[in-house]
Amino acid sequence: MPDQRFFHIPIALSLAQLAAKCEMDLANPADGDFIVDDLAPLDTASPTQLSFLDNRKYREQFINTKAGACIVHPDFKDIAPKGVKLLLSKSPYKSYALASSMINPDPKPDAAISSFARVHESATIGANTTIDDFVIISEGVEIGDNCWIAPYSFIGPGVKIGNNCRIMQHATITHSLIGDNVKIYAGARLGQEGFGFAIDRAGFVKVPQLGRVIIEGYSEIGANTTIDRGALGDTVIGMGTWLDNQIQIAHNVKIGKGCIMAAGVGISGSCELGDYVMLGGQVGVVGHLKIGTLAKVAAKSGVTRDIPAKEEWMGYPAMPMKQFLRHTAYLNRKTAKNKKEA
Repeated sequence: MPDQRFFHIPIALSLAQLAAKCEMDLANPADGDFIVDDLAPLDTASPTQLSFLDNRKYREQFINTKAGACIVHPDFKDIAPKGVKLLLSKSPYKSYALASSMINPDPKPDAAISSFARVHESATIGANTTIDDFVIISEGVEIGDNCWIAPYSFIGPGVKIGNNCRIMQHATITHSLIGDNVKIYAGARLGQEGFGFAIDRAGFVKVPQLGRVIIEGYSEIGANTTIDRGALGDTVIGMGTWLDNQIQIAHNVKIGKGCIMAAGVGISGSCELGDYVMLGGQVGVVGHLKIGTLAKVAAKSGVTRDIPAKEEWMGYPAMPMKQFLRHTAYLNRKTAKNKKEA
């Protein structure tokens, strides 16, 4: 059971309720009334708990589990231990995620504006929205319905935040337009000046950053991630894109929909990423490059040229994955040969 110092008591639900909402089918319709009161791993689950199997590596744990019910792919139906109720899913991990969200829903604070918050008289706050202690809401801000602005957050002048958004502790947002159903985690910084300057022999001359940050709906911005506003155009994060913690997105970057970036990624100015791009941890991308739709880049790669759509790249400098692996194999052979000859 989740530690109740940090999480609410799980909600007990029937298998029929879970199947209806989580893209699953009951292996035995007669099991629909069975109640589960929590989720747990296969090896520790009790007869009142729900577990799941998504990786063949844990096949033996599934065979020996004491769970009351289990989410599995239909291919594993025949090896289930006796007495375990089965929920069949073509995508067990996704179904588990949906079930977990039902059993352990995110907390919803009471809708109220704290007396310790500072809300400008011209700001517009939607229905059922919570403004916590020591939040600053500036002039002309618009915040939609069912939002939660957590303590010590700063929302700068003119910022617009859509419905059903969560802005967590110590986030700062300026020069930004944010869509519906967006979550911005603690310490994120959106809309600050981009790193733009001209150079001559006398030194640096700052270039005014006159654009905005656009965060489209259903996106997530991780803790301590920074997104600079554009110089003239906008910096855009597309619909349903999720950014992990401690990512830097520079000015004028355009990121498509459904992209995923792991922690530590750095995207230099004016890059364009297509839809459904995946970047591993600590990938760096040189400025003004294009990465095509459905491209993937492995962790710690340094991207120094455009990547076509649907290709997988890795290494520094990044290159097509097969080419990188051939280079690595060649170097390993040469190294082994040189050691023998030494």
